[in-house]
Amino acid sequence: MAPPTSLKLDEIDLRILRALQADATIALADLADKAGISATPCWRRVQKLEQAGIIRKRVALLDKAALNVGVTVFIAVRTNQHTVEWLERFSRAVRDLPEVVDVYRMSGEIDYLLKAYVADIGSYDELYKKIIARIELADVTSMFAMEEIKSTTEIPLGFVSA
Repeated sequence: MAPPTSLKLDEIDLRILRALQADATIALADLADKAGISATPCWRRVQKLEQAGIIRKRVALLDKAALNVGVTVFIAVRTNQHTVEWLERFSRAVRDLPEVVDVYRMSGEIDYLLKAYVADIGSYDELYKKIIARIELADVTSMFAMEEIKSTTEIPLGFVSA
């Protein structure tokens, strides 16, 4: 993914982004109303935000439990190999595992943190075996979420200066 281009956002852009984060299926006329402009300039702004890479894509958020992947597991990984080659192998090893939805390289005692959605403990065990079959790890610690207290896909826009 290419990095977003530098684009000066104004208050209208921020209103558009807030509305799209809340509901990407919003009708253009309604989006324009929320932004305080007419439909044609609103559409041009959305296109500009997409071209700049600020809007990466529009998606549907699905219910994990309804799709039988209601268990969220965080997988903390430590390695004793800190080379670019190992990092590239690790990235390839986890990239195409559909259960793994997020992967972060961390600071501190944990080297990598993965977030995965699975059906149950047995499904997690299968995922664990896939991971360790693909790459050598020094330590793996798994933590299962007992309750989801807050989860959002919305980026906070209060820090963006208009």
